[in-house]
Amino acid sequence: MRADFYLIQKPRFREEPLLLVCELARKAQQAGQACIVLARDAAQAEKLDDLLWSFDPDAFIPHQIVDPDMEEGDDEEIEVLIATPEHDVALRPLVINLRDAAVDGAFERVLEVVPADDSARGPLRQRWVQYKDRGFTLNKHDM
Repeated sequence: MRADFYLIQKPRFREEPLLLVCELARKAQQAGQACIVLARDAAQAEKLDDLLWSFDPDAFIPHQIVDPDMEEGDDEEIEVLIATPEHDVALRPLVINLRDAAVDGAFERVLEVVPADDSARGPLRQRWVQYKDRGFTLNKHDM
């Protein structure tokens, strides 16, 4: 298993960190990997949903926020699934984690977005240690 930490550095991502999530989702789509984004809350999920439609006029990334009325199997066609904490859904091999805790469950790779704000980086340092203790291969990327 692998955990990649994306440290926000570029002004574009500092102004809108969810743009980095859009870029990561596009890379996953281009690699043919369906992914799940674990949003912190419904407001963040809605904002990400809007950005995925508008961040690049030439990109189309099939995505959907998890809907409690979705039937089993409905999400298989959706390349990027956005889940809020109140909806329990199966993880996919690739997880983009925006929540405040390390991801537990069955997956192959987790992408953690690290804010530019130093005060927000402390918990992510703890998460690094948690993944390391669980035997993950760890990588850091300056974005």
